[in-house]
Amino acid sequence: MSEPIVERRTRKRLQTRQAISDVATRLFFERGFDQVTIDEIAAAADVGRMTVFNHFPRKEDMFFDRDGEVRDLAFAAIRDRDAGTSPVQALRTLAYRLIEDPDPPFPLFCDTELFVETALASESLKARARQMRDDFVRALAITLAESADCRQDDPNAHLAANLIAATWTVAFLQAHQAFTHTKDAAAANRTFLALIDRGTAGVEAALADTPYV
Repeated sequence: MSEPIVERRTRKRLQTRQAISDVATRLFFERGFDQVTIDEIAAAADVGRMTVFNHFPRKEDMFFDRDGEVRDLAFAAIRDRDAGTSPVQALRTLAYRLIEDPDPPFPLFCDTELFVETALASESLKARARQMRDDFVRALAITLAESADCRQDDPNAHLAANLIAATWTVAFLQAHQAFTHTKDAAAANRTFLALIDRGTAGVEAALADTPYV
């Protein structure tokens, strides 16, 4: 049976998007994000300039092209958690799972060293990362509130989301720094999980007597 036209078009579109992303990432890593132009990416991917923009409205989106998948992991961990597991603990469990069985969108830490270095070398990427973090915190707060049958503007949900995001940010960056200095992935993993545990304990203390813990 031949592949339906709609499915074939979708598959080809996803393949084109991935090809553009792969080429862009290679160029960013080789030369630095700010030194690569859209025209150079289009030429290297053998597509037109408008094709690039059809898939990625901004150049930064090509660098952070897997952000949505990472978000989905976090939100799914909350929504699909076991009965009796709090949303905060569900995210701690996710951290341990990502270390024990790394998920492709979120490899820790060997495969992210060049990614982090490239991001930190670009002011536009750092600015975009801050925007993405703010967007993620807002979406996380809504997911937390919905998981507890609370209003989306529940102040405790927003406090929890900000504290959780801060915990993960610090844990990841400190673990990345540890790996950069030692090239010891196991030590980086331990740093990451130790900070996740400490941060989770802080979130639970701050959110005591709320449905999020």
